[in-house]
Amino acid sequence: MAWESMLTRVAAERYPRLLAFAVLLSGSRAVGEDLVQEALLATFTARARLGSTDQAEAYVRRAIASRYVDQARRRTKEAEVVRLVAPLERHTAEPVFAPELRRALATLPPRERACVVLRHLEGLSTRETAHALDLSEGAVKRYLSDGLARLAGLLGPLDGADEQIPVEVSRKEVRRGR
Repeated sequence: MAWESMLTRVAAERYPRLLAFAVLLSGSRAVGEDLVQEALLATFTARARLGSTDQAEAYVRRAIASRYVDQARRRTKEAEVVRLVAPLERHTAEPVFAPELRRALATLPPRERACVVLRHLEGLSTRETAHALDLSEGAVKRYLSDGLARLAGLLGPLDGADEQIPVEVSRKEVRRGR
């Protein structure tokens, strides 16, 4: 059976069951409808070899479940970012970062930069940094090591002490062009 006719049969015959499944997972009819649509689209644009309507329905159900789990993970990560950023938003005075630090950080690859900023400039532990970036602690340590080595090459020896990283300059120094 061609994929177009299989899609038509699954949508016509199995949509109510698929929607009920998606609503039970998500707890919302609107989200359930979106999940079914996304799963049907993914299933039939991938042109999976589906021999029967039952097989196609099972494939779509797995796609619904996968998308639901992915969305839940994404919401969890977004909530973690909000939790980490919320305390930072309470500070009314915006820090003025040393220009040499901004330039040096801009040269780092994204993961190294994120690890260095979260660990050394935001004060998160290695474990918290790993959790925030969804990395292992070992990976964070490696990115930190590489990032700090690059920064030391650009800024001078850092000796592992946070105080050695030129974080902020006074507003007077900024006005003087420093």
